Amino acid sequence: MRKRWRSLAALGLACIGIVLFDAWLGTCGFEGCPSRAEIRAFRPGEGGRIVDRNDRFLGRIALVRRVNVPISSIPEHVRNAFLATEDRRFYQHNGLDWKGVFRASLSNVRHLGVREGFSTITMQVARNSFLVNKRYGRTLRRKLIELRLTRLIEGELSKDQILELYLNIIYLGNGMNGVEAASRDLFGKNVSQLTLSEGAMLAALPKGPSAYTPRDHYERGLKRRNLVLALMADAGYLTPQQAAATQRVPLRIAEDEWRPDVKDEPLALDAVRALIDSLRPDALKEGDVTVYTTLDLGAQRAADRAVLRGTTLVTRSTQAAGNRVPEAAQGALVALDPVSGDIRALVGGRRSKRGFNRAFNARRQPGSAFKPFVYAAAMRAGMTPMTLVDDEPVEIQQGRTVWRPGNYDEYEGTITLTKALAISSNAAAVRVSQTVGIPRVIDAARRNGISSPLPSYPSMALGAVEVTPLELVAAYAPFANGGLRVHPRLVRRIEAADGTVLWSAEIAPADTVMDQRDAYQITQMLKGVVDNGTGRTLRDAGVKGQVAGKTGTTNNAADVWFVGYSPTLVAGVWFGYDNPRPIAPGATGGHLAAPAWAEFYLNGWKEPASSAQAWQPPAGMTMAVVDPETGMLAGEWCPVRQRQYFKPGTEPREVCNVHTEPAPVDDTLPMDVPGGVPLPDPVQKGVDGIGKVLRKIFHF
Repeated sequence: MRKRWRSLAALGLACIGIVLFDAWLGTCGFEGCPSRAEIRAFRPGEGGRIVDRNDRFLGRIALVRRVNVPISSIPEHVRNAFLATEDRRFYQHNGLDWKGVFRASLSNVRHLGVREGFSTITMQVARNSFLVNKRYGRTLRRKLIELRLTRLIEGELSKDQILELYLNIIYLGNGMNGVEAASRDLFGKNVSQLTLSEGAMLAALPKGPSAYTPRDHYERGLKRRNLVLALMADAGYLTPQQAAATQRVPLRIAEDEWRPDVKDEPLALDAVRALIDSLRPDALKEGDVTVYTTLDLGAQRAADRAVLRGTTLVTRSTQAAGNRVPEAAQGALVALDPVSGDIRALVGGRRSKRGFNRAFNARRQPGSAFKPFVYAAAMRAGMTPMTLVDDEPVEIQQGRTVWRPGNYDEYEGTITLTKALAISSNAAAVRVSQTVGIPRVIDAARRNGISSPLPSYPSMALGAVEVTPLELVAAYAPFANGGLRVHPRLVRRIEAADGTVLWSAEIAPADTVMDQRDAYQITQMLKGVVDNGTGRTLRDAGVKGQVAGKTGTTNNAADVWFVGYSPTLVAGVWFGYDNPRPIAPGATGGHLAAPAWAEFYLNGWKEPASSAQAWQPPAGMTMAVVDPETGMLAGEWCPVRQRQYFKPGTEPREVCNVHTEPAPVDDTLPMDVPGGVPLPDPVQKGVDGIGKVLRKIFHF
């Protein structure tokens, strides 16, 4: 009987030897073997890279907890622990340990089942690199291809290179791949700092990462570590005394698990990942691909801070008003290049509802931030910034009802369109929209890039429509760039590890959608909003230079906006709640959104010096010196005289007839009383002295 078993074992070993030999010289199946260059270039994946417009690192495409390190950074005792446990003859065999093969085969034949394996470190590298995405299952075919790959790897790489790959690729539990990630996770330090005891613990994990992790199964893990130390002594890496002494050393496990800095990564990366998934869902199968975005790292960091700080302020404002809020306020920010459309910063909200990007998908009413399209329609219809409009109560008949839109502040009477936009007069905007016609307002918004539904009713002139932050910001770009509609772009290209371009997107050609002169006039009007109107917050915050923009607040103060631009950047900020609710009485875009915009701009964008010369009047415009109060040509007695540029034929013809003579002078008033004139020095001193006496007597 024993003789028969020996014959069967010999026959089985011979068959196995023939199969292995054939695999050693065979092919890698229908897909073919990797090239020699591919083998030499292979690196364990770290989840791909996402970089900004200057190729600065932003984050990972996928959350792969691995940090590749060179073998020189891995202590010798850590390497020896793995060699003693996983492949003692690693430096002696050529990828296939024949002694191990026949020993395992004999054992398996004897027990009529799989009791022992014969994988070497090189075979594990082959299995976890070029075979990782191959779906052969646990089949003989997969094993044969693994053997073929093993031979190729041994032929192209040195033993140290193969061991380095193995130590970076091996899975060690808790989502950690490679010894560096596992070391940070279990011991809170780099692998280069590990003690003998800690290195042996890492080598104990490949057999059963979840079963032997000392964080969850301390005693079991300790027992396995001690076995590794014994194997190291048996292999000659340690003396029995060193092994015994180290076996008595307790393990100190890090209190906190290690995770890459996902919490600090830019808030734009969720949107980038979603776009990659829609463009190339299999991108990472090409290895550690690099995604080249249009984002600017400095601008993105500033945007993240501004939105997070702004949402906190909005939440506190709501609470201070005595309102209970079951959820924190949300916010969104989009900033893009007004010429190319490339997105420089993107915040889709606080990290609460993953997958929902408010900058792209939240449709909210823009309020007065929509008014520039009303005035763009007016410019196209032949009006000018100096055209007069009545800022008085207005009534619009709508069927059997009458709509009476009110102003946020008091009525100003007859004012210019420039002032009407600066103070965000509702009555004036409605009158202008009725004069040019709602269809023309809709057409102006559509031309600039608003794609959301725009119902044709009077209140849409005040922003009673729903738009996304992205389309509203992009629709402001033609004001900044001279009338060209842009197409936003977030990703420039995706490249494989070897530089092969997997996908790319060129800058889409811009379409002319506005008369360059109209765009210039709207920009001058929106500069007035920042200099003298509801956007004055920007100047108060320290924003200097060429900046234009518009605040926006909905009727019930549920949404606050500021969309502004410079010659090189157009950006919009929105704050509100996912389930719309009033923020607080008196909440406005000027008080809440504009400060966040200013913070973002001041900390995240450096305007080039050449911007100071931007926004010059286009050729062919006519210059006139006007009185900005009346919109007429400035007369001799006008207190303020201002240069304005007009399309030929639209400039004012009449001289101001309001300021016709200097204001009357009351010689009894001191110099600091409005209307007073300077007195001779001796007289002035006397008046000042009398004033001091009177102030002491009457305490004023």
